[in-house]
Amino acid sequence: MDSLHTTQPGMPESEAAAEARRLIDDWAARPVRHHPTSIRDDTEPPAFGTTPPVRQEDPRIVPAWAAGIAVASIGVGAGITGIGCGAWLVLQGLSSVTLTGVLMVTLPLAGLAMAATAIGGAISKARAAVTKNVFEGPVHHTEVHSTTRGAFFARTRNEIR
Repeated sequence: MDSLHTTQPGMPESEAAAEARRLIDDWAARPVRHHPTSIRDDTEPPAFGTTPPVRQEDPRIVPAWAAGIAVASIGVGAGITGIGCGAWLVLQGLSSVTLTGVLMVTLPLAGLAMAATAIGGAISKARAAVTKNVFEGPVHHTEVHSTTRGAFFARTRNEIR
């Protein structure tokens, strides 16, 4: 037996090719299984009528107060950078001050501004406390229609039925 024409000990290359062909044909003959990936509900919604309220989850990831603090922090950083650059230009003209020295002078100002932003955000969040009142008694259904017009000087009109 020639060792160049064998793939495994004791199996000639022609038998190995035939076995491989048989395994591939056996696999190809199996049916393909399909799995549904979506579903469609063709039920018509009612055109009008009373429906019970449905809870709608808030899709936002970041709370509004945190986003406000982030935007204020960016503004403070940009403002401090401008003050630092202005101080650097003034001091550069007066003497040979290094950039590191100017940054060390403006760093406490940036720290104070960031602390003021954080304190303001904490106070704002503390003011907007959520209260949950429990009422007992008869419930009367009322509808409130609100219309707001205007951009800078807005006017809101509420109509209670």
